[in-house]
Amino acid sequence: MKSLHRLGGLALSALASVGGFWVGSAQAEENIHHLSSEVCANCHQDIYKQWRGSMHANSTALKDPIHGTFYKMVIGEPTEEGVTMKGTDKYPICLQCHAPNAAKDGKTKLDAMAAYSEGVNCVACHTLKRFKGVRADDGKLRLGLKAYEISDTLQAPQGINNGLAQLASASDDLFGGLGVGGGADSQKPNPHLGEPVEFEGEEIPALPMEANPRLLKTSESCWGCHDQRNNAHGVPLCQTGNEYIDSKTNVNCLSCHMPISNGIADHSMGGGHDHAMLRRSVVFDVDSKLDGDVLKTSVYLKNQQPHAMPTGAPFRNIYVKLTAYDDTGEPIWQNAEDHPAKSDPQAYLSYALKDDEGMPAPPPKATQPGDDTRLKPHEERVLEYEIPAEGVALVRGELYYNLLWPSLVEKFSHLPEDLTEPVLIAESEQSVDTQ
Repeated sequence: MKSLHRLGGLALSALASVGGFWVGSAQAEENIHHLSSEVCANCHQDIYKQWRGSMHANSTALKDPIHGTFYKMVIGEPTEEGVTMKGTDKYPICLQCHAPNAAKDGKTKLDAMAAYSEGVNCVACHTLKRFKGVRADDGKLRLGLKAYEISDTLQAPQGINNGLAQLASASDDLFGGLGVGGGADSQKPNPHLGEPVEFEGEEIPALPMEANPRLLKTSESCWGCHDQRNNAHGVPLCQTGNEYIDSKTNVNCLSCHMPISNGIADHSMGGGHDHAMLRRSVVFDVDSKLDGDVLKTSVYLKNQQPHAMPTGAPFRNIYVKLTAYDDTGEPIWQNAEDHPAKSDPQAYLSYALKDDEGMPAPPPKATQPGDDTRLKPHEERVLEYEIPAEGVALVRGELYYNLLWPSLVEKFSHLPEDLTEPVLIAESEQSVDTQ
């Protein structure tokens, strides 16, 4: 079992010195947002493992190379204290989502404590009390933590709900009546009942918890960070919330991104970095029919999502590669030799950003939106092609997902290949009889 006294690699004395949790004495200081997720791992081991591999756990500029690249461009080093948005004296707005525990303290040195470097950790989500909306009364955006009321008490989808058991229990019951009718597992000491406990030789501080299903079981738990985001020029970047509203769906975000399995919500929270999530996101099919000396071929795409595909960061994109092969498996026709952005623009689905001159621009510098050719929520789209039929034995379509525009892949050559290489998320083949 992980030692509570390590708290994510920080010595207890060091953590206490910055106003954190006095775990050894089982007394919680007022700063619950300094609690490392490693404390939670003592009891919630499966959930912790899922979260640790998630992008939430790797959301900071210290751990996400793409975000880190942009962070250094517009802010500075994530290991320095007191940095501001370049050219201004404003606190980095991106920390409100990417490092919310640091944002709550107004800090920018993300390696100062585990709770900062852990990004969106357990406490960051489980202290959200009420969603206020991403627009304030003056119309300005309030993002990340600013969109919520924050609690010093842990929030949970259901809470403990042991009031009846407490009434039925003896007044001196060590476990506060939690075990009444709950079976052997419910007799374990539980810090969420409001008192510190000893568990497997370790002292765990009191971490009281209350039920908050109206937030923790709905999309409102996501919207503070995943609704919308503009750059400094007011150009829309992330727009998932508006897309979701346009879809008119009643399905909440958690249904896809945190599905229940064996009674536990999946805390890996898959998205654009999750290949399994991507592969089930689009229906993709190729149909090719002989018509004279050409194969009239249609490529069918249906977005299964209640938001655009792709969504989130504006530089994410998808593209279609269509190839005809002869009976030896050699390609004899293709819609584009390389990336289809220029040679077959209908096959390239992206959200473009532009500068004042109408030229392509990166998110921080864009002054106007460009063409948005992404699949809209639940949209069906058909791409039509005429392929010379002579010698064709097979037509194969492939759908690829990219985390970055081709131009950024070239510019950010320092990034690892698993972030820059396209990911095959769907394929469809049709044999052809041209005799």
